[in-house]
Amino acid sequence: MNLKSRIRFGLNKRLCWLGVLLVSSVTPVHAATQEIRALFQPDPAQPNKNVFINKTPNSGYCANYPDQCVENGMFSIQLPIRFDSIRPLNPSDVVAIQVPGNWRQLIVSNPETQETETMEVRISGVGSEFHLSHPATQLTGQSDLLKAHQQLWINRSWVYAPLPCLYSGVGAYGPSSYRFFWKTPMAAYCTKSAAYYIPSMYFDTLDIAYELRTPNPLGMSTGIYTGSITYSVINRGDFDFGPMMQASDGSITLDFVLDVQHTLKVDIPPGGNHVLLEPQGGWQGWLESGRRPTRLYRDQTFNISASSKFTMKLECEHDLGFGDGCAIMNRETGYAGAVDVSVSLPHGLTDSAGRPVRKMPLGRTATAPFQPGIYVDRKPGTLHFEVAEQYTNWLIDNAGDKPYKGNITVIWDSEVH
Repeated sequence: MNLKSRIRFGLNKRLCWLGVLLVSSVTPVHAATQEIRALFQPDPAQPNKNVFINKTPNSGYCANYPDQCVENGMFSIQLPIRFDSIRPLNPSDVVAIQVPGNWRQLIVSNPETQETETMEVRISGVGSEFHLSHPATQLTGQSDLLKAHQQLWINRSWVYAPLPCLYSGVGAYGPSSYRFFWKTPMAAYCTKSAAYYIPSMYFDTLDIAYELRTPNPLGMSTGIYTGSITYSVINRGDFDFGPMMQASDGSITLDFVLDVQHTLKVDIPPGGNHVLLEPQGGWQGWLESGRRPTRLYRDQTFNISASSKFTMKLECEHDLGFGDGCAIMNRETGYAGAVDVSVSLPHGLTDSAGRPVRKMPLGRTATAPFQPGIYVDRKPGTLHFEVAEQYTNWLIDNAGDKPYKGNITVIWDSEVH
């Protein structure tokens, strides 16, 4: 009997995306768009690490201060959104910054399989560089530039984050500019109050850091999952720099692309595709004493690497015309007998109910999906082939000194919908 294995894989299709709109205006009628991409590929060196890896190039804060972001598990992007003051700032006027620092859900979907998953995102930091109409020394009358920036605001310079925002250690200044970045543990206003008259000022870009909670990729099919979330950029909206500031864009849309690239590979040892069914201990008992065997069988091992759901089924050269299994046949006489095929899978792979897979019957109808709990890398499984006693007697009685043969194709299929 010949054993063949065939593995089917889904194809990954890449999506194209449009770049961020770069035009700014003091009227918030445009929308800024940014793609955020994350990838899952199983890692044989870390089979328990089943997470997406962010693949969006850092810009802004995390590009300049990568160690800070690695330490805090953050990623950042810089958006071309400008905030302009709508009138001069008088002493005690405030710039109040709020971002969506709480977790928000969105749905990502795979257009090929129609599968959907829920993920979460939150904005974990905000920053920019503001530009003053005049040097800070001129506005405050303080000749020392650092002290001028510190005295320009009632609650010190912008390196010091007002609560509930948190300090990030970032502060870089010029005569009339100041770069800052604050961590945002929640969605709440963080306020700076002017201590002097400022004729005008603007924030030239918007830096945001973000955190993601992605779905378990082991429960997702291979392919591209996409989804979007849109934030308002208006006074008392999701992103807000306070009533004194007018944004150049009215909204921010984050387009998420989760790329799932699973592994499903089965290796059968050399010669393992030729399965010889025999009694336990061989045919000696039959040849020497006429003792009938109670069954014919063979266990064939294979190595499997799997990070995705998959099903198994059989394709048969011969069958008995009833039931779901395959058969072996004497090609001259036409006599045939059923061959029961079952599978045992290694630790880490379970049935659809989460139970270990031990001698699960296979047939021409696909099984319910097997599910990896971890990435299984080249772990041994077993195909069990057996002719039961009823058919063993039938085959022996009708052998006529001719062999029984049949091709059984075992299919491991990752196209699970």
